[in-house]
Amino acid sequence: MPVAGADRDAALRQVIVSAFVSRYGTPPEALVRAPGRINLIGEHTDYNDGFVLPMAIDRAVWIALRRVSADRVRLYSLDFDEEETFGLIVGPPPADGVNRGRWIEYVKGIAWALADSGFSLQGWDGVVAGDVPIGAGLSSSAALEMAAARSFSVVCEFDWDPPAMARLGQRAENGWVGVNCGIMDQMICAIGRRDHAVLVDCRTLGATPIPLPRGTIAVALDTGTRRRLVDSAFNERRAQCEAAAAMFGVSALRDLDMDRFSTRSSALNETMRRRARHVIGENARTIEAAQAMTAGDVRAVGALMYASHASLRDDFEVSNSALDIVAECARLRPECYGARMTGAGFGGCVVALVEEQHAGRFLALVGVDVVQAGGEKPNGFVFRAAEGANHEILRG
Repeated sequence: MPVAGADRDAALRQVIVSAFVSRYGTPPEALVRAPGRINLIGEHTDYNDGFVLPMAIDRAVWIALRRVSADRVRLYSLDFDEEETFGLIVGPPPADGVNRGRWIEYVKGIAWALADSGFSLQGWDGVVAGDVPIGAGLSSSAALEMAAARSFSVVCEFDWDPPAMARLGQRAENGWVGVNCGIMDQMICAIGRRDHAVLVDCRTLGATPIPLPRGTIAVALDTGTRRRLVDSAFNERRAQCEAAAAMFGVSALRDLDMDRFSTRSSALNETMRRRARHVIGENARTIEAAQAMTAGDVRAVGALMYASHASLRDDFEVSNSALDIVAECARLRPECYGARMTGAGFGGCVVALVEEQHAGRFLALVGVDVVQAGGEKPNGFVFRAAEGANHEILRG
């Protein structure tokens, strides 16, 4: 079985604090932690004002920091072995998109969104590191955004309002990085609840903690295939959904049910019809899954996860052969209740809900099954639901 989350956190905490002392000569004043996330069900529904059922995971981005009098942020990344500095007068967003996918741009985007919203910013030095796999559909970027936002809240001493900070994180990703994502990733990274997934209404930001069914645990199977969201078809999918909503005269596809959709779906071209059908069906599946989880009906949850993957594969067309092979091999394992691709798609991870006591066996054998089916052995992770972004003051 993988290293326990608490042990992994303690080790990473020690590494980042030591790196800060080595680089800056003094201990950090504070330590910030923001988790990644895995989405159990509800994919490509958030930017359609719909419903999602993610959970924050016990993998995170950490920032050790100290405030400084200079009007700038200086941040060293252990993962990339790079130091970047930028001034606190940030913006406007670059028009050409050059370097907007680099790690520091997510931090710059947060500074821009905060300043543009009227926050008074103060400079800081920091060291950042994390153990959220990058590009795997586990929201390493949102974790970095929320860690940066929490760092600014510490040094600038403004109140931490999780939904408001999630909105600013989404604005940074949309307006600065150039990815037209919805609110799910930043929201769950900000509000995560230990031992629970969270049903989020992406229109109102209402959030309902949902306990995982007893005896189950979430597993991610990383296919190793990667995609760059800025350069992918993600923004195209959003535009297609918005066009379909406009054809029905509604503000978002969340406002349609399948009956109303069926009466006029012939007015859409085939591509838009399939995109809309996925979103409308996925919203219904997500609400049903939350109800089934609350009732402890893990078999029903699993069936909805399988249906979600089929819809993402066939109607939304954001899966790939690696994800499909892993999802099918997971489905055939007796230890597995449900599996589906998770994240924006075009690569990344499959999430599976499995029997907790047999998670080790599942990870060992599903990899063998994938190889026999012609795929590459996935890297497996066992995740427990964690708290959202937080900080610890180390010295005054």
